[in-house]
Amino acid sequence: MTTIRNTSDSLRQNQTAVVKKTVLRALSYLAVILACFIALLPVVSAFTVSFKTAEEYGTTNAMALPRSFLNLENYRQVWEGNQPSQSLLRAFATSGLVVIIVVSVSVMMGSMLGYVLNRFRFPGNGLIRNLFLIATLIPGIAMQVTTYQIMTDMKLVNTLHGYIILMSGTDVISIYIFLQFFENLDTALDESAVLEGCTYFGVFFRILLPLTRPAIVTVAVLKGVGVYNEYYNANLYLNSGKFYTVSTALYSFSGPYKSQFNIICAGVLLTLLPPLILFLFFQKQVYAGLASGSVKG
Repeated sequence: MTTIRNTSDSLRQNQTAVVKKTVLRALSYLAVILACFIALLPVVSAFTVSFKTAEEYGTTNAMALPRSFLNLENYRQVWEGNQPSQSLLRAFATSGLVVIIVVSVSVMMGSMLGYVLNRFRFPGNGLIRNLFLIATLIPGIAMQVTTYQIMTDMKLVNTLHGYIILMSGTDVISIYIFLQFFENLDTALDESAVLEGCTYFGVFFRILLPLTRPAIVTVAVLKGVGVYNEYYNANLYLNSGKFYTVSTALYSFSGPYKSQFNIICAGVLLTLLPPLILFLFFQKQVYAGLASGSVKG
């Protein structure tokens, strides 16, 4: 009887464990489905609205299907624009130029600073690292009064090169990504190269920098997407009407009395394409660069 009772209790425990595991798995699937729904709902809503006319948008809800998915007038209008501030084509050219220059400068500055702080031990090394860490704790908006005054005194406001210089400032996240990556590279590479007569510049550019390709791609994608989507500084330092980025061009379709949300949605979908394509092509390198800093040795 004792054996039968133990067997029955064991079976009951196994059944309970199976039920708990099934419930937890079902809840995890529901959580994933809910997260996907929340993430995709704005995109689907923008997609349907982008094909509607202004009259159709005002008489239907955002999720209602448009009368025709062949209505590309909103895309044409946001691409060409009725005025320079509303031309997404010009905005793409401006934002593309800014992103290329800023990303190139950020990658070189971040990699060089990471190399120096990791490979060379000098008085103040730890202090510099701590200062970079403290800088991440200071809200950027708190420094805007001083930053704007400096930009004004240097006559860099309302100039494209001034905006590029401002956005090319030291990126602390990029520095720490390169720092973590350099810590995973054996110092024997440097020592062997130096013994062979290679200079420190040669060690960095010929040996170490090519090995940091995952970190370079990670920094480039993160910094590029951040600069591409940036609105506050672009609106503050490029407000003369000469230069428009993607974000400021989209904002020009809104106003205090009327906002053309059907055209804005078409522009939003167009602006999503470059970072989406970029991420799809380099997602493996991005994940490898982000994960490399979490494992040492």
